[in-house]
Amino acid sequence: MALSNWADPELSNSQPQEALAKFVKAGYSVAMVFSRITVDPAVCTGKPCIRGLRFPVARLLGLMAAGETREAILNSYPYIESGDIDEALQYAAFLAEDETVELRPPVPAK
Repeated sequence: MALSNWADPELSNSQPQEALAKFVKAGYSVAMVFSRITVDPAVCTGKPCIRGLRFPVARLLGLMAAGETREAILNSYPYIESGDIDEALQYAAFLAEDETVELRPPVPAK
């Protein structure tokens, strides 16, 4: 997995699992830059897409979550590049670290 565009250059030389662990522990103390993820209100109603294409990041992540391999995705979608997959996964990890709000138990209706 190419980690060259992660904010910390020390992480780019690590093994993926080790780099991700270091990255998560860092708590995103530096700004993340996603050069392959674009948001344009005129493309897919403003959903994050791959490089301005009408290919939402969510679709790519959904394919991977459904078990599609990187090779199968690259073969089926020739306009998608390996770096797009790497950055989509980094973007998902970044979003997963976002603040969550604890919901209270529902109050029964009277």
